[in-house]
Amino acid sequence: MGEKSAIVNLPIIDLSSPDRISTASSIRQACIEFGFFYVVNHGLDKEFLLKMFDESQKFFSLILEDKMKLSKKEHRGYTALYAEKSDPTSTAQGDLKESFYIGPLDDEVCHLNQWPSKELLPNWRPTMEAYYRKLMSAGKPLLSLIALALNLDDKFFENVGALDKPSAFLRLLHYPAFSHLCLGDITRYDEEILGASAHSDYGMITLLATDGVPGLQVCQDKDRQQRVWEDVPHIEGALIVNIGDMTERWTNCLFRSTLHRVIPTGQERYSAAFFF
Repeated sequence: MGEKSAIVNLPIIDLSSPDRISTASSIRQACIEFGFFYVVNHGLDKEFLLKMFDESQKFFSLILEDKMKLSKKEHRGYTALYAEKSDPTSTAQGDLKESFYIGPLDDEVCHLNQWPSKELLPNWRPTMEAYYRKLMSAGKPLLSLIALALNLDDKFFENVGALDKPSAFLRLLHYPAFSHLCLGDITRYDEEILGASAHSDYGMITLLATDGVPGLQVCQDKDRQQRVWEDVPHIEGALIVNIGDMTERWTNCLFRSTLHRVIPTGQERYSAAFFF
């Protein structure tokens, strides 16, 4: 991968702090300077995160035929290796990742979400539904703090209806190690191999959990001709939060939707992104 990247020093936001004004001020600075920050004391304990990643790994370990039965429809379900390319300008075949999308759980009319069978993975659906709900619970107070960070009333987003059945999506991600791929897979690329090519998220905010394996990088100046990439280190017990394009637009570019990517490190990697 060339020279070793620098490490970005992102702020850590404590959601349990009683000083909401100070916390909102820290979030404001983080969103202006980086567009990324960590949150701790978010309500998800280590044991539950391990359980979620264990169930995620069980799904991605299924044979391809079983996974393809849940192939993505209506933005929900499975996408295979190389099926997506986060950077449309890339000449690579696709991103070296597979994923599974889960949409809003209160869809009682259309039932668009797809689930692995109980026979194959009996604990999968209840685990992912519980994880989705826990992230919703963590995201709501965070949006309140973001409102304060924008010098708005802390119930601003709630009052305008942004939390009335929000269209939040959970995306489980698996980045295989190179050793799991045949040489033919790798030589199909004519440029740098990436787990997720350079992109920014298009929604409001994203809450990301990782299994601790490195690979996430940010580029703080997406308009530079020569992009400089910095590693985002894993902090035990913290979620990574980043601002999306919608919030950048809403704030007239005061808050930054930062370019990011995932590079392969030779290790298998799992993450879960919640697009709120």
